[in-house]
Amino acid sequence: MALKPGERVIVVGCGPVGMVLTLALYRAGIPVTLIEKNAGPIDDQRAAAIQPSSLELLAELGVTGEIHEKGLISPTFHCRDRVSGDLVAEFDFSQLADMTEFPYVIQYEQFKLVKTIMADIGDTPDVEYRFSCAVTGLEQKADGVTVSLNNEDSEPETMTAPWIIGCDGFSSVVREAADIEFVGFTYPERFVKIGTDFDFEAAGQALCIRNFFSDPDEWCNLFKVNGYGPPGIWRTVFPTRVGETDDECLSHEGIQGRLQKFFPKDGDYNIMYAGLYHVHQRVVEAFRKGRVLVAGDAAHVNNPIGGLGMNGGIHDAVSLGEHLSRVIDGEDDALLDVYSRQRHKAQMDGVQATSIANKKLMEAKDPTIRQQQLDDVRATAEDPAKSRAYCLNAGLFTSLEKAAAVT
Repeated sequence: MALKPGERVIVVGCGPVGMVLTLALYRAGIPVTLIEKNAGPIDDQRAAAIQPSSLELLAELGVTGEIHEKGLISPTFHCRDRVSGDLVAEFDFSQLADMTEFPYVIQYEQFKLVKTIMADIGDTPDVEYRFSCAVTGLEQKADGVTVSLNNEDSEPETMTAPWIIGCDGFSSVVREAADIEFVGFTYPERFVKIGTDFDFEAAGQALCIRNFFSDPDEWCNLFKVNGYGPPGIWRTVFPTRVGETDDECLSHEGIQGRLQKFFPKDGDYNIMYAGLYHVHQRVVEAFRKGRVLVAGDAAHVNNPIGGLGMNGGIHDAVSLGEHLSRVIDGEDDALLDVYSRQRHKAQMDGVQATSIANKKLMEAKDPTIRQQQLDDVRATAEDPAKSRAYCLNAGLFTSLEKAAAVT
């Protein structure tokens, strides 16, 4: 099913998943048109953790040099109990050094990954960027997809391609236009993300750069990114309280109160940014419908505890790049159904299950259940075999292994 002269695969969405997929197709010699509704890549302050399994995949695509140079390497992460102040468990990816070149997480913001990949691709006619261009609909035919586009500075137009891939996020126009069902639920509370340039390490807090604080009333995640330069940015994530308004949450008092509750200090924190967002656990019924495919947040979303969402999307992109390139090289397009089944398995048994369990650990309210959960995590960290298995799961190696077993 080789491409005809002039044909290109359409990728919608210039986030990290869309760019990894574009790179994978470009490396396979497949021309791509990438469509993005914004005027260019945006500095999105969401995902930042690149897991060891994702580093392996990105290394195969040749883009880990700058990530290592400009990211923060974090072999460990901490599970803490805010109530007692105890360090409950430390998990160390270094124990996986016998099986991976990358026994660590790298904190590297998603917008930086996008720019790194764009720079690596460079100026080539094989990758065409269409910014300020929104998909408004699509129509499938036996041999391709016709996409309706709304351009900021020109008349609406249509474009035809043999395949279109939606990497356009939770509110994916591609997924909705293809009528692909998005199954799951939305949490009643929202999450608030706050960034500060206060240096927790220099303040002697005995923290690593990835920390998870359990609390029955208001848990917290704390992790560091380089931001735009020294001293870097420490990001916190908290749940909102029942009945709390947006104004209350994002007020000066609301932001400072949350930070001071967990990390009391003299004077206010300097705030770099703060924002509220809804949190979902959803997966599409299928990652393929005819000649339309989906990947990343267009196909699945999860809570951010554990840093798994973007990584699942990177895994989608690399898998889809491989399967689609084989189809274009002449293999049966049933391979794309294999992609769909594998990535659905990886989500349901891996990212979704793990992220839901992570949230339950952070927020457990019943004292008996909460103590048992913390004891279990402590016992896991102290047992070498269990700790290794935990790190394999947290680093999404287990997810990849289960997906690969699906045919």
